[in-house]
Amino acid sequence: MSKKQKKMLYRLLLAAGMAVLLALLPLPSFLWLIPYLAAGCDILLGAFHGLRSRDPFDENFLMAVATVGAILLGEFQEAVAVMVFFQTGELFQSYAVGKSRRSIAALMDIRPDTATLESGETVDPEEVAVDSVILVRPGERVPLDGVVLEGSSALDTASLTGESLPREVGPGSEVLSGCVNLTGLLRVRTTKPFGESTVSRILDLVENSALKKSRSEAFITRFARVYTPAVCLSALALALVPPFFSLMLGYGANWGQWVYRALSFLVISCPCALVISIPLSFFGGIGGASAKGILVKGGTDLEALAAARTVVFDKTGTLTQGRFSVTRVIGGDRVLELAALAEQYSTHPISRSLREAWAGDAAGHTIEEVSELAGRGLSARVDGVTVHAGNDKLMADLGLEPAIQEGTVVHVAADGAYLGCILLEDLPKAGAKEAVAALKKAGVSRTVMLTGDSEQAAAPVARALGLDGFFAGLLPQDKVARVEALLERKPQGTSLCFVGDGVNDAPVLTRADVGVAMGAMGSDAAIEAADVVLMDDDPRKLSLAIAIARKTLRIVRQNIVFSLAVKLGCLLLTALGFTNMWWAIFADVGVMVLAVLNATRALKAPSL
Repeated sequence: MSKKQKKMLYRLLLAAGMAVLLALLPLPSFLWLIPYLAAGCDILLGAFHGLRSRDPFDENFLMAVATVGAILLGEFQEAVAVMVFFQTGELFQSYAVGKSRRSIAALMDIRPDTATLESGETVDPEEVAVDSVILVRPGERVPLDGVVLEGSSALDTASLTGESLPREVGPGSEVLSGCVNLTGLLRVRTTKPFGESTVSRILDLVENSALKKSRSEAFITRFARVYTPAVCLSALALALVPPFFSLMLGYGANWGQWVYRALSFLVISCPCALVISIPLSFFGGIGGASAKGILVKGGTDLEALAAARTVVFDKTGTLTQGRFSVTRVIGGDRVLELAALAEQYSTHPISRSLREAWAGDAAGHTIEEVSELAGRGLSARVDGVTVHAGNDKLMADLGLEPAIQEGTVVHVAADGAYLGCILLEDLPKAGAKEAVAALKKAGVSRTVMLTGDSEQAAAPVARALGLDGFFAGLLPQDKVARVEALLERKPQGTSLCFVGDGVNDAPVLTRADVGVAMGAMGSDAAIEAADVVLMDDDPRKLSLAIAIARKTLRIVRQNIVFSLAVKLGCLLLTALGFTNMWWAIFADVGVMVLAVLNATRALKAPSL
């Protein structure tokens, strides 16, 4: 409990104790002003400041008018009770909100305070330049993104990805700031300044999420601005109109009864439950998602995510691993050996895959006259043999007939004779198939894949993952056009979600209703353009993000319906004289407490 909350609690205990004493002893009525001021001095000050700033219509104004009016009518006990109960509700709300903020702060307490340079000097992470070498000891947080130069260890990535299983790293492994080094000493070469590091991006996204109000929050803000003056005028009408007509008809005015009803009307009308619980629900939903490694940039994005019924995926790096693997060799080991040797100096991803699949030693071989053949492959002299490795176009140039012409294939010829071919695939990510199945189970009606790869390469992936369709051979502008066409055909009241990771995905991420970027391997441009970031690149987290968004929206709607229904019912009963100020304060505080309790449920995110 904070110092401010403790101070409020002591004041409430003092006011309640004095109220009990005054109720039991025959003391003068004006002494009730002491517990009244002890409990409500800050409410009165808030109402005064509101009047000075010409923005009086808030809960402070409503409580001040209601209680001062009760005192003028001689209802001292009820005035004190209203202040004590209202402040009790405020204390409870303050504690609940503070607990939510502390929970999220604990989840996001990943900012490293220091970085240790190779010289042993300890500095602020913001002072470390790119390509510096830093030391990360066991138990320390990795202060900046980088690559391990020396050492091996296990990293706790739970604060970034929500994963409890440590990740093993060694020389050449990428490490992200915010992770905790568990076992060995690491020498790390930094690759980004602190301001662009993973931990900075996460903290920036979470801190700024509150700036993007959802439609529900915007509605409540507009509603409160209209609602509060309206109920003040209604209360004034309730105090003046009925007794005036009663007086005109000759039945007597009974001003005190109607003024008392009007004051009770003001107490009930306080919109605290809505104004507090709705933003708290979205704050809780965003915090609960961040604990699972899902960063949502604002309440508007949560609402759009909850309505997702069409999901469009980029292929490479999103659904697939982004690197080719040899799946089959036709023609024997000699085919793979010659292709790997010919590709020895190429930096193409397929060349790397061939070298990894062969895993032989090129040191005892002579490789000469290497020539890149744009769009077709390459040629080289390997141990005196002229080797051509490439696609079917290259084979056609040589007058040779390839054995297979579908999928991603490297054909190999030696001294003009066709030897065989090597089949490669960009294999689906672990969990990609489960991710698509989970989306369909969650009610997503259409899943589509967009890719710049050929149709032969895309079709097997789409079939294996169970996607509803795919479009291949697309340039970045073609992807935007396809997404726009899908947006036009999506069902009314639903949203389209696009998931990508590359620089070329940034325009599509911006165009979609909800853009989702892969945070670990995704480009900075994609992460900047996206509305949601999956920190561990696990596509299964998308269905979890949708589940969190829908749970948050259910809580918001429950609070809106419940609060308005109880308020309107109690307002009607008060206007008709069936309730008094005691019931009014119980209704107001009770609704606020229940709504805040319900809102805190958003902090607990469902599991995969």
